[in-house]
Amino acid sequence: MVGYPNKKDTYKEKTASAAHRGMTLERDINDTNKYYLETDRAAIYKKPTPITIVNVDYKSRETAKITEAYFQIPSTTDYNGVYRGQYIDFEAKETHSKTSMPLSMIHQHQLDHLARVVKYGGIAFLIVRFAVYDETYYVPAKAFLEKIGSSSARSVKREWFQENCTLIPYNYVVKVNYLRVVDKIIDKGDLQ
Repeated sequence: MVGYPNKKDTYKEKTASAAHRGMTLERDINDTNKYYLETDRAAIYKKPTPITIVNVDYKSRETAKITEAYFQIPSTTDYNGVYRGQYIDFEAKETHSKTSMPLSMIHQHQLDHLARVVKYGGIAFLIVRFAVYDETYYVPAKAFLEKIGSSSARSVKREWFQENCTLIPYNYVVKVNYLRVVDKIIDKGDLQ
């Protein structure tokens, strides 16, 4: 059945808006990774958070609901996988601050994990989005670790990201095309 508009309906041209992308970094990365997988570019996945289920309200299989659970161990980073024969591992963070990314957003065990990935030759980075400005940055883990290791600050200023990181432009099809940056890193042979 075809649904035709009645006289009350009007046609409005839909335009792509960046207004509501501020809370969508993870979804945008998941969509990007799905695209990479479907186009046979890379196999990069969101890591599940390890939890132990304690109690389930199990009226039926279709309506089963976890009512109590706890984290087994601290998780490492959000995403990992393989691209062009290289191990990729990264954390995604989104801030609504206009001036900086609070360091409270990233945990020490995540920083330790990124440092290990760098040490063993993998490509480790963060993807940081400043939602207010709709800016998404590729942040090399080594540079980020050096920055926060040499400072007692509680946040990293937006200016540091602008000066030391790569802006990832938004694309309707590949929303967070971070592999464009990774390609340049692999091609230069500078994996860190």
